[in-house]
Amino acid sequence: MMNRLTRRDFLKTLGAGVAALTTTCSLADLFPARAGEASEGQTWGILIDLTRCTGCDSCSLACKQEYSLPNADIVPRALDNNSYTVVQAYQAANTRGEIVTRYVKRQCMHCLNAACVSACPAAAMHNSGEGPVIYRASRCLGCRYCEVACPFGIPRFDWDEGLMPRISKCWLCFDRLERGRLPACVEACPTGALQFGRRDDLLAEAHGKIASNPDIYVNHVFGEFEVGGTSMLYLSDVPFERLGFPVGLPNTAPPEETEKIMVTLPYVIGGMTAFMTGTALYTHRGPSKSAEVHEGSQNAAMVSASTTDEQEG
Repeated sequence: MMNRLTRRDFLKTLGAGVAALTTTCSLADLFPARAGEASEGQTWGILIDLTRCTGCDSCSLACKQEYSLPNADIVPRALDNNSYTVVQAYQAANTRGEIVTRYVKRQCMHCLNAACVSACPAAAMHNSGEGPVIYRASRCLGCRYCEVACPFGIPRFDWDEGLMPRISKCWLCFDRLERGRLPACVEACPTGALQFGRRDDLLAEAHGKIASNPDIYVNHVFGEFEVGGTSMLYLSDVPFERLGFPVGLPNTAPPEETEKIMVTLPYVIGGMTAFMTGTALYTHRGPSKSAEVHEGSQNAAMVSASTTDEQEG
């Protein structure tokens, strides 16, 4: 017969279960949620000064030619499987109230702690640690989680390659950087609107321009803090929300918010497991001593009654 599980024994079981889980399993082994982050100050990046862009599309055409994309001589109008960079035109009021035309270069933002890297179950999206977020097609499962996770809506899935899934996006010319060359778009820009360098140097340059020309530039470098920081940085004399930039982005990277949940999850699971185990033991315990005494008294009374009936008969 099972011994009675007291309240003290139940609490001991609960505590032992949690302790065993937390000592035998590390959080990193259970839930490796954090994406590979780039070292913020040492990463490469591009500073895009929208006041200097003339909309010549040299950058987008150079990108297509560099990667032998289809229709290399046709200016792209949207990001798709065959265009990693596109320039879009906007008319809006600048800081002085003048209506101006501004051309905005769009491409992957190369987040320092990229949501697409964190979301990819096959590590097809990879943070190089030097700024560029690169795509490894040989690992891709075609799940499109990167598309859903990206706060800028950049990755494009190639629906024409059903058997061989492929995601298209800017690589920040990582292969060229490894050979000591500038990104193709920067090399092709004739106006100096694109400046390549170390991210911390670019930020210093951007804030210097803002300080020297407070009546021209918006007092904000887009990409400095958005979603934890990006390698693509923007200067503008028109408020960014008027140029199609997403508003209300958090300053923390999405994977950091996920990590907060994932770090506490093992403890929650451990506590639930121990609680359910203790509850199961408690509800399946044997009869208590008082119940045994009561049951014995009932049996004795039944025997006594049976004996009396036999004597009277």
